[in-house]
This record gives sequence, C-alpha cells and structure tokens, in this order.
Amino acid sequence: MKNTHWTMKTADSIMQRTPKLYEDKGKNGSWSYDYGVILKGFELLFKQTGDHKYLQFIQDNMGYFIQEDGNIRGYRLDEYNIDHINNGKLLFLLYKETKQHKYKAAATLLREQLKTHPRTSEGAFWHKKIYPYQIWLDGLYMGAPFYLEYLLTFEEGKGIDDVTQQFILCEKHTKDSETGLLFHAWDEKRVQPWCDPETGLSLNFWGRSLGWYLMALVDVLEILPREHADYTELVRILNDTLLAVKEYQDVSTGVWYQVVNLGERKGNYLEASASSMIVYAMAKGIRLGVLEDSWYKVLDPAFQGLITEFVLETKEGRVNLNKNCQVAGLGGADRRDGTYAYYISEPIITNDQKGLGAFLQACGEYEQLRSLEGQSTI
Repeated sequence: MKNTHWTMKTADSIMQRTPKLYEDKGKNGSWSYDYGVILKGFELLFKQTGDHKYLQFIQDNMGYFIQEDGNIRGYRLDEYNIDHINNGKLLFLLYKETKQHKYKAAATLLREQLKTHPRTSEGAFWHKKIYPYQIWLDGLYMGAPFYLEYLLTFEEGKGIDDVTQQFILCEKHTKDSETGLLFHAWDEKRVQPWCDPETGLSLNFWGRSLGWYLMALVDVLEILPREHADYTELVRILNDTLLAVKEYQDVSTGVWYQVVNLGERKGNYLEASASSMIVYAMAKGIRLGVLEDSWYKVLDPAFQGLITEFVLETKEGRVNLNKNCQVAGLGGADRRDGTYAYYISEPIITNDQKGLGAFLQACGEYEQLRSLEGQSTI
C-alpha cells in the first residue's frame, strides 16, 4: 500500500515509546479499553501492509491479559461495564491468525457479559452497572462492533437486529431536534444530577462522545450485511449525524472543539481525539460507499488540520499528539455534572492512548482512501 506516511510513523512511535501499553501512564496492568483503540489502528495497518510486526504488537499486548484457558486478567463479568468489551475486538484477528483457542474462549467470555448485561426498558445496554438506565454515546463504540462480529463469526449472524437497534435507540433518545447533534448521554429514569429532569438528557455535546458514536457506526456498517433491514437506517444516521457535526467544523483549522457547538466560548479548545474520530468516520464512510464523494471537501481540510493543529514531531521523528482531553464522563464518585465548565476543566494531555489510537486509525483510513484514489497525501 502506498501513502502510509503518517500511519506508519505514528505506529512506529507508539511501538518505540510504549511497547507495553498496559504500563503506560499509570495503567498498572489494568484491563482498559484504551488499548483496543490503539490496537485497532495496528490491525488496520497489518491488513494494509501485511507486515507481521504490527500483528506481533497486538499479540504481545493482548497476550498479557489473555490466559491459556480464555480468562482475562483483571476482567470481571459481573461488573457489567460496556467499556470492558472494547479490547475484545482484537480477538477475532488473533484467533484467525494464530488458531489459538484461548482467543475464541476469551471472546466467548465477553459475549457472555452481553447476554446478561442490564438494559433499558427498550433493550439498550446500560453504560455500566454503576450507571443504571443510562445510554452514553461512548458505549456504542465499546460494545456494538464486537457484538456484531461475534454474532457473524460464531453464531451464524443470528440476532444481529439487537446490534442495529442499539444505534437506533441511542439516536432516538439523544438527538437534539435543533442542531441534529447527539447529547453525550440519556437517563431513562431522569434522576441523575447531570440530566434535564424532563428529557433525561445531559447538558452538552461532547466532541469525543460524538466521535465514538460515529466510529462505531462505520465499523458496524463495514461488516453488517447490506441486505439487513436496518442497514439503510444506519447509513441515514451516519449521514445525518455527520451533517450536523460538519456545521461546527472550525473554518480556520478544519478540526473540532471539545464542546462541539460552543467554539466561541472562553476556555473551549480544539480537541485531537474527537477530531481524529470524525476524520476516521468520514474517510471510512467514503471508502465503504455510504458517504458521497462530496465529503472530500470536508475531509481533506480536516485531515490537514489534524497534522497542523495537533501533531508535533521530535527531532528523532517520533509523533506526538497534543490537545487530548484525558477523560470525561458523567456522575459517579466525582459527581461530574456535564456542564460546559466541567468539560473544559478536565486535563488536556499529550499522547493519550484514546487520542493516539483514533489518530492512528484516522491516518490509516485517510491514507488508504487517498491511495485508492491515486492521489498523494499530505
């Protein structure tokens, strides 16, 4: 594959800087969804190049957690945390390439969680057991692509309506009629301190939560059978959500703000992870044929903006990704209230794994797309 300049440079930087992702910045060996975001970028690069060093990096990092009997170090099914499903996406590739049964067994363990994971009255997964009756946009990325691939790989595709309905229910309850954007979260019971007591909605449009949702959509559309009854509906949701997001693209830089629709407010900032996720979704959507080529007009300046606004190379040629929101959520022990002041108060860091992983995936999709088009990349 040609034109993998930023993809390979970013992957090489990650391998050199953090060969063991689970030891990076206080991870302390925990089973954290961050690794899966980075490793999906390595999976994409392995499929594009055939270079086994990228597969080996995935195997080395997942190997720390996956035991010979399929149990997962640090994972507890009864936590019912949808985030803990995300790393399972790598198990399909590892099982296919190595034929080692432990990877299938680990995937089956995660599938077991989804069989009994608590749900809203309409069947949408709670974000976590400790966040009851709540749909967060983030959760669609963490659970849906794994769920669909498991059903298609090991259960003959039975029950995939359950996957597509997660997106439909999420849009139904989080979409803002005025802007078309999706709020970060929704509480069915309307009792959380962060939600509007009448609608159950959180207060703001957080960039990365929209990014998670968009990435999840294109990842599911890649493998969802086109003849499925909900396929065209998911394509509509993708197009509608991106059209809404497009309206808030920063004109001068091509990227997006931490709180998407409030770029003019004091304290808001252009944010790397959300911008990377949006670029990934657009590039992949064009490649899959579910977005029109007219989206290149949005995509090209957005990709240029990722490089110009967020990337700083060291003298050794390593890629650093700046301006990443470290973490943001709602409720919990920290009583995160979802206000504008809250979202801009969370730490802004360099080389956050979620941001780096999204950037790596964005580069992989964009550079592949431009190679297929026969055009040079930036």
